[in-house]
Amino acid sequence: MNIIDEIGVLALSTRLQRLSEQLRKDGALVYKSFDIDFEPKWFPVIYTLHIKEMLSVVEIANEIGYTHPSTISLLKELEKLKIISSKKDKLDERKRLIVLTTKGKELVVKMQPVWNLIRNVLTEISDNQNNLLKAIEEAEQKLTSQSFFQRASALKG
Repeated sequence: MNIIDEIGVLALSTRLQRLSEQLRKDGALVYKSFDIDFEPKWFPVIYTLHIKEMLSVVEIANEIGYTHPSTISLLKELEKLKIISSKKDKLDERKRLIVLTTKGKELVVKMQPVWNLIRNVLTEISDNQNNLLKAIEEAEQKLTSQSFFQRASALKG
C-alpha cells in the first residue's frame, strides 16, 4: 500500500483521477481489441447524439456535464474525424446543431457490442457491497447543492 492509499479521504481526488485514467486506458484497449479506433473521451458526446440525434453545443455540454470550452474541443476533434457534422440552426443563426454523420452512426453500430461488454465489466467492478456508482451519485448530488469550496469555507469560518 502506498501513501496515497493509506491517507484515505484526503486523497479522494487523486484516487478518483487514478481510477479514471486506468478505466480510460483499459477502455481504449478494449475498443482496440475489437478493431475500433476510438478514444474513450469521445464516448459522452457520441452516446448522447446517438440517443438525442440532434443537439446544440450548449445542449450537449449540459447533457454530458462538461464546460462549454471542453465540449467544443471534443466536437472539433469529432468533426475533424467526420464522426459528427454541424449546421446552423434555421431559427437561430448563432446556434450550431450537431448530428452524427453516416460514419458516426456506423461507428455506434460497431460499438454497441463493446458497450454491452464494458457495461457488464463495470457492473461487476462497481456492484459490490459499497456500490461505487451509488456513492458517486450521492457525492455529485451533495456537491450540486453545496460545492466542495463552499463546504470548506463554511467549516473554516
